[in-house]
Order: sequence, then C-alpha cells, then structure tokens
Amino acid sequence: LQQMKPGAVLVNCARGGLVDEHALVAALKYGTLGGAGFDVLTEEPPRNSNPLLKARLPNLIVTPHMAWGSTEARYRLFDMLVENINRFAAGDPQNLV
Repeated sequence: LQQMKPGAVLVNCARGGLVDEHALVAALKYGTLGGAGFDVLTEEPPRNSNPLLKARLPNLIVTPHMAWGSTEARYRLFDMLVENINRFAAGDPQNLV
C-alpha cells in the first residue's frame, strides 16, 4: 500500500486476503490512499469483527460478494458445468487442475 501513488483508489473484486485489511483502513484514514472499493473480504461470509465493515470511512465502499448471484451469471455457470461434463464424457476434459 505504501508503494501506491498518494490518492490512488484500490479496487479488489478478485480474492479476499490479497490486501491487509487493517493496513488498508490505516492508509484510508491517514490519507495514504484516496479510496477503496471491495466486494470480497478475507473471510466470507464476513464476521462483525472485519475491520473494513467497522471502519465507517467515506472513502471506502464494501459491497456484498454477490456477482455470481444474478440470473445471467447462474445460467452461465450452469452452461459451463454442462460443457465440462460433456467434454469429460467425450474424452476431451477442460479446465483441468
């Protein structure tokens, strides 16, 4: 956070735990960062002790981690599941880990 330009805005909609939440609150409070927007926290579902939920800062926005919840997203996830199953059954698996 200290390596970011003063006044920068940090957005995390990727993974929780990528940013030290206590350090983020301090950076926002003392003006090191201009703002932050998060839709994912270190612990999901969040607990009341999460520092981002307790911060009450005007330059911090925390939204529910619900991008997957729209009808369109659920249809897309279902389509991906069906394609994965069909390709596996055809001997051409995808998305291997």
